[in-house]
Amino acid sequence: MANKYTSLILSTVNDKRTLLIRLIVGFIFLSEGIQKFLFPELLGTGRFEKIGFEDPAFWACFTATFEILCSILILLGLLTRVAAIPLLIIMITAFITTKWPTLITKGFWVFAHEYRTDFAMTLLLIYLIIYNGGKLSLNQVLFKK
Repeated sequence: MANKYTSLILSTVNDKRTLLIRLIVGFIFLSEGIQKFLFPELLGTGRFEKIGFEDPAFWACFTATFEILCSILILLGLLTRVAAIPLLIIMITAFITTKWPTLITKGFWVFAHEYRTDFAMTLLLIYLIIYNGGKLSLNQVLFKK
């Protein structure tokens, strides 16, 4: 049974096409996570407070830490599928807390403009969950059969 789950987590496409997706997702989330610490009033605690989170300092730090750690795993291609899941949860939370209210209060076109990057990142994360790290990944080096 463990081998079945290990295979599910580690199986990947046997080509290089995922590398570009990993670089895009990895560097964007790495940058966003770091910026939450560098600019807490704008992108970290202050942003989470503005959105209405209770204990915004905790949630900003929690989110930034996951963004940094998961983005590094994705850049390395190590447990890419597993690392993409928390980032997808962050994207869903961002949609619910920031983009849905925009759609309701400001209409579709403002929403579409503000959601374009989040939408692209969400689809790229789904891609990584489906296809994993690809041939140029640490998974391939460490766990190759």
